[in-house]
Amino acid sequence: MELDLRALEEMYAYPSRSQPWIRTNFVTTLDGAAFASDGLSGSLGGPADTSVFALLRSLADVIIVGAGTARAEGYLPVKREEVDADLRLRLGLKPVPPIAVVSLSLNIPVAMIAPGQLVITTADASPARIDALSEQVDVIAVGEGEIDWIQVKSRLAAYGMNRVLCEGGPTLHGCLIEQDLVDELCLSIAPVMASGTAPRTAHGPSAVEHTMTLGHVLQVDELLLTRWVRSRSSSD
Repeated sequence: MELDLRALEEMYAYPSRSQPWIRTNFVTTLDGAAFASDGLSGSLGGPADTSVFALLRSLADVIIVGAGTARAEGYLPVKREEVDADLRLRLGLKPVPPIAVVSLSLNIPVAMIAPGQLVITTADASPARIDALSEQVDVIAVGEGEIDWIQVKSRLAAYGMNRVLCEGGPTLHGCLIEQDLVDELCLSIAPVMASGTAPRTAHGPSAVEHTMTLGHVLQVDELLLTRWVRSRSSSD
């Protein structure tokens, strides 16, 4: 099937709410490898996954990514030509979404230390490094020893950033899953068997089980585009 971008826009629309909704986006092989044989995720999905990747960025207020993934995938600040300007204008969003790089060590890729971008770290990270980074980017430093993601959500809400898109990597994704902060998972499944040593899309010290409900599944050639929403009780 061919992708109907306007229909996709409706299918991937964020819910209307006053608090951040955390959406994660990954591509895997049939046997669960999060990377292709080249060590990168981008070469797994093909044109359809690339189109959804761009759409999800176009819908987001902010993109969260771990520093390791940002380095490995060669992240740069989002450019205007990389998102749907008309869509963002219709939704009342800023021209481009900033990227928030997550790092405990504050070893941030140089390309991501630029005006308009963010860094997320702990309150007990290097004060000198926080001060230096704060001269060029917005720094959210909360939690001791590990990032306090509840406070991060509050800070993002204060910035008006309720449409949150997390692009990995597996350690960051695992942390968000363990704390039950993932509201939605967008998962592209490539028609490939990989084996090898590639990680899953999430890993962490503790196994958890959080039930998800299928939002939709689309088949484009042999690629499956799926969207899963967290099943929460009314008390959650």
